[in-house]
Amino acid sequence: MKYPPTTIPEQLEKGFRLYEPGSPILSTKRNGEWILTTIEQFRERVEQFAMGLYELGVRKGDKVSLHSENSTEWVVCDQAILGLGAVSIPIYSTQPGDQIRYILENSDAKVHIVSNDDLFAETKPLIKELDHITSVINLTGTRHASLKPYEEILKLGEERIRKHPGQFDELKSNVEPDDLASLIYTSGTTGTPKGVMLSHNNIASNVQASIERVPFTEEEILGANVLSYLPLSHVFERLITYIYLSMGGHIHYIEHVNEIRDDFLQVRPFFFATVPRLLEKIQTGIKVKGQQFSGIKKRLYYWAVYLAESYDPEHPPSGISAIRQKIADKLVYAKVREMFGGNLRGMISGGAALSPNLFRFINALGVYCGQGYGLTETSPVIAVQQPGELRVGSSGLPLTDVQVKIAEDKEILTRGPHVMLGYYQQPELTREVITDDGWFHTGDVGKLDEAGYLYITDRKKAMFKLSTGKYVSPQNIENKLAESGFIEQAIVIGNQRKFCSALIAPNYDNVLKRLSQANHKPEKPYASDERIRDLIDKEVEKANKGLPPWETVKKFELLEEALTVESGELTPTMKVKRSVINERFGDLIDKMYEEAESGESSD
Repeated sequence: MKYPPTTIPEQLEKGFRLYEPGSPILSTKRNGEWILTTIEQFRERVEQFAMGLYELGVRKGDKVSLHSENSTEWVVCDQAILGLGAVSIPIYSTQPGDQIRYILENSDAKVHIVSNDDLFAETKPLIKELDHITSVINLTGTRHASLKPYEEILKLGEERIRKHPGQFDELKSNVEPDDLASLIYTSGTTGTPKGVMLSHNNIASNVQASIERVPFTEEEILGANVLSYLPLSHVFERLITYIYLSMGGHIHYIEHVNEIRDDFLQVRPFFFATVPRLLEKIQTGIKVKGQQFSGIKKRLYYWAVYLAESYDPEHPPSGISAIRQKIADKLVYAKVREMFGGNLRGMISGGAALSPNLFRFINALGVYCGQGYGLTETSPVIAVQQPGELRVGSSGLPLTDVQVKIAEDKEILTRGPHVMLGYYQQPELTREVITDDGWFHTGDVGKLDEAGYLYITDRKKAMFKLSTGKYVSPQNIENKLAESGFIEQAIVIGNQRKFCSALIAPNYDNVLKRLSQANHKPEKPYASDERIRDLIDKEVEKANKGLPPWETVKKFELLEEALTVESGELTPTMKVKRSVINERFGDLIDKMYEEAESGESSD
């Protein structure tokens, strides 16, 4: 084992020593203004909040739930909880009320932290029924007398520190690497959320191993601005935050994701973590922008765009191809980099696979774009790319101390210090996924090439079998459909059916722009407009090219609106709840297969 076992506070302490006195460590945007926190202020507040929690009766092993958007206070609370040896339980700000209730009941949380009264409205009726919750803390001000303000907890802690100096350091020293650090409830694509138990060393070892793969040095990121927009409640962004703090970065937490373009220009970030959806929107925006040009300017613009989609980051162009790349960079790519603030070294994508087209495109723009693979249960990173090994379609090599093998049924198995302790209060379910000798069943299907690079094919449960006997991995087809600037979302259907079909939510903004050029102005409901259907039909035909006959989409139906977290169709991490889709759109799905009963064939 390369890394000796450690705790999260011990790991981050190494990074805290890198910051110069007075250096900014965290900034949070509120009401349009960036609120900066220095390293000294951060460390002081962590200690104060920890001892404030101690005054409320929180002790080692107690559970503290944290229901909040990203903020400096989120990180302060998290580090205070972990420093006490208590257990941090993050809850998404978008989590449905029924799941919040389950999490609070199942976890036996002793203290509940909520960011504002709007979020508290979701849990207020529940709190009164849960005797094990002894205190509720509000982070940004409240009108409820029963809630304890964040500032009050800091003052409680300050008084405790005055009477018992050094107690927090003593409590931190009593935290062990194998102690439970966090209870993270999975987003529940297939039912009730499961509480994933991660130890301090699960997460700390993953931080250390991931630092080996980041595309920058400690000297480069020290004091540099980094941007955060993915929820800290998700283990991926939380790990990235721990990496930044371990290396001296200045993290900026945005206020609204729909303002991220302005935030890029204000923060001028050096690096950020993302999911494919944001990059898909950026790619679509770049393509649509070309429509405002005409003549030679338009032709040159799209020549550069299509050149980017054939870029091979593993073998950058040379000779004449390199000259073409420089011309395209001057014409288009350099201007795109300015949209990111002009200081961007790169980004790391997780949560879902980047399509090969998108992967090539973003790297061609002159910024590093790697992708990794992992799960909440693996703390989370199993494998990740790094400069020099950007193989299209691959998630890179497994991390140090992380073992990976492929089972006979192609499922990816992994073993190492990153594998969770188990599912909280669900020993039978734990035994189903972790073998006696420590191998964790990821539920994903994939392969390892001869050099050991990992490739993910699909979720094992997402794969389905056509009635013809052919197996289909829907993710690849959905990625191809989503490459179209006119398609917002696509869900491929076909389990035990004769052929593949799809439910498609068009990007109506782009669709309407295109049709307006032909002087056509559709009226709602848009999904029934024939011109829109014809446009999407052409995009489906493009996506079908190159697919095996049995994977081509034979029929589709349009959705009037995109799937959302609020409607219960997506998880907080934007994964599709296929069981909900099948139930909610059952009639629409059946409609696509009505003709099949009358003898329609598929390949």
